[in-house]
Amino acid sequence: MIRSILVKPVITEKMTLLQEQKNQYAFEVDINATKVDIKNAVQSKFNVKVESIRTITSKGKRKSQFTRRGRYEGFRPNRKRAIVTLAKDSKIDLFETTA
Repeated sequence: MIRSILVKPVITEKMTLLQEQKNQYAFEVDINATKVDIKNAVQSKFNVKVESIRTITSKGKRKSQFTRRGRYEGFRPNRKRAIVTLAKDSKIDLFETTA
């Protein structure tokens, strides 16, 4: 598979609490990735067992900017996030420090 499925981890206060309490992790993923693709990517990259996956697709917001030369309009890109629930004995260390 040439395209990268996992774009980046989502690190927020809410996701940090879910990591500690329910063993759930969030990732921003490719917009065309399926749940099976995401599960295989997480299991192969982090060597963990995935129990379930929930996905969220959010449409890009409309943005406008006023400058001296006029008004520019555009859209932010569409995003897809996946919340991955791991098995009880699995854990992912997103803040690994390799010295």
